[in-house]
Amino acid sequence: MAQHNRELADFLRRARGLGDPARAGLPADGRVRRVPGLRREEVALLAGVSTDYYARLEQGRRIVPSPAVVAAIGRALDLDAAGRAHLETLVGRTASPRSRPNSVQRLRPGVHQLLDSLDGEPALVLGRRTDVLASNRMARALFTDFERMPAARRNYARWMFLDDGARELFADWEVHARATVESLRLDVGADPADRAAIALVAELRAGSREFGRWWDEHRVHQRTHGSKRLRHPVVGELTVEYETFALPGDPDTTLFVYTAEPGSPSREALGLLASWGVPARPR
Repeated sequence: MAQHNRELADFLRRARGLGDPARAGLPADGRVRRVPGLRREEVALLAGVSTDYYARLEQGRRIVPSPAVVAAIGRALDLDAAGRAHLETLVGRTASPRSRPNSVQRLRPGVHQLLDSLDGEPALVLGRRTDVLASNRMARALFTDFERMPAARRNYARWMFLDDGARELFADWEVHARATVESLRLDVGADPADRAAIALVAELRAGSREFGRWWDEHRVHQRTHGSKRLRHPVVGELTVEYETFALPGDPDTTLFVYTAEPGSPSREALGLLASWGVPARPR
């Protein structure tokens, strides 16, 4: 069975295991559930397809459901927007595999200039498989100096799980580490044959039991905004809010910008960090 078929089968099984019969509006039938979640026939009923058809999908068979059927299965499994997008991607892979370019990602000079212009706010750009493509002076001071790492090692997920400094920095490390796994899962689903992604996952599995456990849950998540509570070794505790922006012309890159509420202690901490932080690097 091809890799993308296994990914689809695994995702459907795990999503079904998280289903709630009561929330789905299914009447109690008196049967004892041996495992939590929905039964295959219940997902099929909710999606309006035959149990055999859904079972073949969950087995990773080479069948191509229509967009309407994919949407119905997404509703039956109560998937959020990221989950529906992941399902559509995996189903698309079973129809006609199409890998993304494997060339090294490079940012336009204008993007580097934009990062440098945001001198008062930490900002960084992530690419495929959470590779850190660029970071400004403030981001290097707030998180870690990614640019001191070898280019091939600049990866947000690798830093999050394999660097003790990341565990110490995030007050809610488990929350953000889980979100990183779920974001990486979503990205890898777009190209399960990506050798660099396969190697990264293997490395993180070997180095972190938490990563392996959360990866096997096959949950997906699209980070668009949120907050992070940090325990910075220089400026102490602070909370930053982040917003994400897709860069035009390259859907595989995302700009993250971090801010703090004006007049707040966190804003003062960022100001102190700006006066202390690492210098800008010549390009």
